[in-house]
Amino acid sequence: MACIIDGVSETAVHLPAAAGRDAAHRRLVLQRIQPGLVGLIDGTISTLAPIFAAAYLAGSRAALLVGLASALGAAISMGLSEGLSDDGSVTGRGSSLSRGVITGGATFLGGTFHALPFLIGDVTTALVVAYVVVACELVAIALVRKHFMDVALRVSLVQVTLGGVLVSVVGVLVGHA
Repeated sequence: MACIIDGVSETAVHLPAAAGRDAAHRRLVLQRIQPGLVGLIDGTISTLAPIFAAAYLAGSRAALLVGLASALGAAISMGLSEGLSDDGSVTGRGSSLSRGVITGGATFLGGTFHALPFLIGDVTTALVVAYVVVACELVAIALVRKHFMDVALRVSLVQVTLGGVLVSVVGVLVGHA
């Protein structure tokens, strides 16, 4: 576990506030990127288990509906959680309303993208397409973390893939119960 955490640089942990451009970058990361990243990660990973379990148990239509319901529920929950957890006055993280909307919207997108392949009636084909979509989502998350959070790409890919695999395995196991 230490090798996974070691890939995060000191600048990512402390996000030093400097004059001019550095202060603007810090504000962007704290007020926009981080809330969006939290939502995208949660939406992508937390909805995998219910979607894949539904696909294995009941087919494509059920997986689509469970996926959309999971994405909407997670978006509302995450948006409220982010918005109500900090008004920004102490932390400088900006407006709670904007952070809540950003987090909720990103959560919905992250949860919806891999539900859409279940518009395909054949569950086997839909699952293959969904796995590819999930892989693309996880790579996109890793790239955002690399660019804005200064996390090594290899480390970020390992971290997000591990999370995605763990939750996917839960969905497959429950779907085959």
